[in-house]
Parts: sequence; C-alpha cells; structure tokens
Amino acid sequence: MTGVSEILVLILLISGILILPRMLKPPPAGKAGKKMGRLSQKKRSAIVISIVFPVACALVIKPWEGHVLMFGAVGLVPVALGWAFYWILSAPKK
Repeated sequence: MTGVSEILVLILLISGILILPRMLKPPPAGKAGKKMGRLSQKKRSAIVISIVFPVACALVIKPWEGHVLMFGAVGLVPVALGWAFYWILSAPKK
C-alpha cells in the first residue's frame, strides 16, 4: 500500500504545482486576444451529429469484423464531405 500512497502524494504535489497557481492568479486587465464567439444551435447540432453518426454506423456495420472500407464510405466520408462543404460555404465573400 505504500507504493499507492506515494503515487497519490506525487499526483497531489504535481497538480498543486500546476493547477493552484493558475487558480489563484488574478485575471488579466486587458484583452490579450479575440475570444471565440458562442456556437450557434446549427453548429452545435452539426457537431453532435458528426460524432453520433459515425458511432451509430460503427455499431451497425461493425468495422472490427472486417468491414472497414464500408464503414469509411458510409460512416466517415459523409461527415468529412459535410464539414468540407460547410468550410467552403463559410469562406469570406469578396
């Protein structure tokens, strides 16, 4: 049990050294950079769908049983094409 307690003490010391100074430091007075805006409802739903769709396809197709190419074509390519299409359409217009 002494090995486990020594590891826990080390974790406590390292987290105290790395995390506590950041928690106790006052916030900066000026704005250092531009903060990212909030995500719209459409973007949030697109992110959730782009995570859920490949997971659902993986559960149905079961790529670990040898259907890797089919999973790539049905589960991953549509998500990548959708985000590529969004990226092209969101480009700044001249």
